[in-house]
Amino acid sequence: MDPQTQPMSRAARLRALFFGTLYISAFTFGGGFVIVTLMKKKFVDQLHWIDEQEMLDMTALAQSSPGAIAVNAAILVGWRVAGLAGMIVAALGSVLPPLIILSVISFFYTAFASNLYVSLVLKGMQAGVAAVILDVVCDLGGKVLQTKSVLFIGLMVVAFAANFLWGVNVVLIIVAAAVIGVVRALFQMRKAVQK
Repeated sequence: MDPQTQPMSRAARLRALFFGTLYISAFTFGGGFVIVTLMKKKFVDQLHWIDEQEMLDMTALAQSSPGAIAVNAAILVGWRVAGLAGMIVAALGSVLPPLIILSVISFFYTAFASNLYVSLVLKGMQAGVAAVILDVVCDLGGKVLQTKSVLFIGLMVVAFAANFLWGVNVVLIIVAAAVIGVVRALFQMRKAVQK
């Protein structure tokens, strides 16, 4: 039997959730979408605690909620996996590394700001972050294309064009997509009731 699919005790699950989010948060650079991708690989692909559709839904909720997307996603994953305790553990795991790192950096800011090597390392990290974000776009975009839904594919193309070409605020795009999703769901419910 695969060790990942064996049942875990609640304490073991909380421990795995904490150290999983702690590890992801500590060794990921580039923001929320990078962390969400790594959460998917950890909690969907490796541990099989949630499925891909749930992760997509959680990503949409995390992005549309106020606050950092990485923390929002960790909270949603924690809640889904282990309820209130899971939510607290996942939030702590995702918040502690940046809190500690930023505290150290702010203490030594003047030394870091003028250091050529630190500047070069940060420039190298930017290239890595761009690659990880491209991976997220290809992965999530591929899932939309697999649906073969004209509405979903059209919405993805229009959302990209609205933001990239015309500079429409992301919040407006999210609200518009949410309204379209609600209208679609209501239409499907009405159709199901009429049958």
